[in-house]
Amino acid sequence: MKRTQYKRLLLTGLALVVFFSTTAFRSDFFEIAKQIEIFTTMFKELNMNYVDETNPGELMDTAIKSMLDDLDPYTQFYNEQDVEASRINNAGDYTGIGAKVLTLKDKLVIVEPYKNYAADKAGLKAGDEIIKVDNVVVSDFKEDAANLLQGAAGTEVNITYKRQGKTKTIKIIRESLEIKAVPHYSMIDDKTGYIVLRKFNNKASSETLGALRALKNQGAERLILDLRGNPGGLLSEAVNVTNIFVPKNQLVVTTKSKVKKYNKTYYTKRDAVDTEIPLVILIDGRSASASEIVSGALQDMDRAVVVGTRSFGKGLVQRPKPLTYGTQMKITISRYYTPSGRCIQALDYWNRDENGKATRVKKENYNEFKTRNGRPVYDGGGVQPDIEVEFAKQTPITKAILNENLVFNFATDYYYNNNVDDLTKFTLSDSEFKSFKNYLKTTGFNFETKTEKALSDAMDIAKDEELQSVISSEYHNLSAALQAYKSNAIDANKVQLKSLLTDEIIKRYFYSEGLYNYYTANNPEIKKAISILNNPNEYANILR
Repeated sequence: MKRTQYKRLLLTGLALVVFFSTTAFRSDFFEIAKQIEIFTTMFKELNMNYVDETNPGELMDTAIKSMLDDLDPYTQFYNEQDVEASRINNAGDYTGIGAKVLTLKDKLVIVEPYKNYAADKAGLKAGDEIIKVDNVVVSDFKEDAANLLQGAAGTEVNITYKRQGKTKTIKIIRESLEIKAVPHYSMIDDKTGYIVLRKFNNKASSETLGALRALKNQGAERLILDLRGNPGGLLSEAVNVTNIFVPKNQLVVTTKSKVKKYNKTYYTKRDAVDTEIPLVILIDGRSASASEIVSGALQDMDRAVVVGTRSFGKGLVQRPKPLTYGTQMKITISRYYTPSGRCIQALDYWNRDENGKATRVKKENYNEFKTRNGRPVYDGGGVQPDIEVEFAKQTPITKAILNENLVFNFATDYYYNNNVDDLTKFTLSDSEFKSFKNYLKTTGFNFETKTEKALSDAMDIAKDEELQSVISSEYHNLSAALQAYKSNAIDANKVQLKSLLTDEIIKRYFYSEGLYNYYTANNPEIKKAISILNNPNEYANILR
């Protein structure tokens, strides 16, 4: 009797679970279908009845992007051209003019012509402003104008550009270009190898492995892996790069999602190449995603010393989903976690401030985790280096100057007014830095600090509450102090700004290859890495 009652209760419970889960599913499905029907009806009525002619494609594009803007910046819609560009980026092959290009509102700017490729051979220089591609005026082109430069290898393209106030037109023959994940590796001294890993495409691990083996054949007994400026890429390649330095069956990263099938653990699958070679990894504020998987995992395993500045803090994982008509969507499906269990996502896109901007996880809300050796590491704000190079951390003013491309533009003018013949002897003099300060004044450069904005907002509120006369004196004193700070901020950041200027100027004369060679002798982060590797006790103590 009791057994029969137990069975009835169990069956009733299971039926309720099925009913409620099915009901929830149907409810979600009905809500989605309902909203799609509302939108479809509205979209049709709008295009049929609006007083002026509408462009359905543009309206839909705006609608999709506006909807996704409320989520995170990594959940994106791709049209057919975007899908192809993404494929090229991950595959490492490219057909075009052979240059890194910045898309602005009314022009394309050559950021860097790749050495000995089509743009370089045709004479294009960094800073050249492309205003017309064949018969298409860039400012009139609605999509990403950089797509105009792509095309089959061997085809011609006529480019009209401006340089130092003069307009010129040249003909370029497109060609295939291999985009290297590892653009440089070399011996810094007779024992120290240096590898630059700039992106995680599907060749990242094989190129890193090839570079390591070549350096070991040249006598490398220790290694510096440079991930600065590396925005990430393929998660699988991050696991494979980590696998070069740690044994088989080691946990590298875990992804967690509300969708069960996306909950995955990624382990190393092969035997390591070298589990003993002393290793320093360089990161900065532009090291993100797959770069943080590698640096975070090797830090958690106490396999490498991490040097530089805190990484970007992208702990979100995306997956492409094919849509209709050759389009695609990249959706954030999960968060990733390093072996110690920390998620290093820095920005909270689901709890925004009053201006609609994502909030940053506060330091007091970081959670502590432990490496294998028991060292404390923290979540919530990117990978924190074991050794932080304070000078390399970008300040608000350096960020503002970089965002307005003022270092880039000054380097362009410098190139056309100066000769630099010897890479090893180049230094930016104090008088040249003074010229940069004067240049900033001519551009009308000004930046508003968060404190300045908050103070201005407070004064506006005080006026509404008729309290301005009460705090007027203090307000003007604080404003004067902020202005004094801003006027001195350029000199206060002189070391970092000179370094940024030096890097950009060197690339104008000697390309990226020359910059990497310059780094090996002059870069402060690399010097710090070498000093750690030169002292085995210090290296061991950091990881202990």
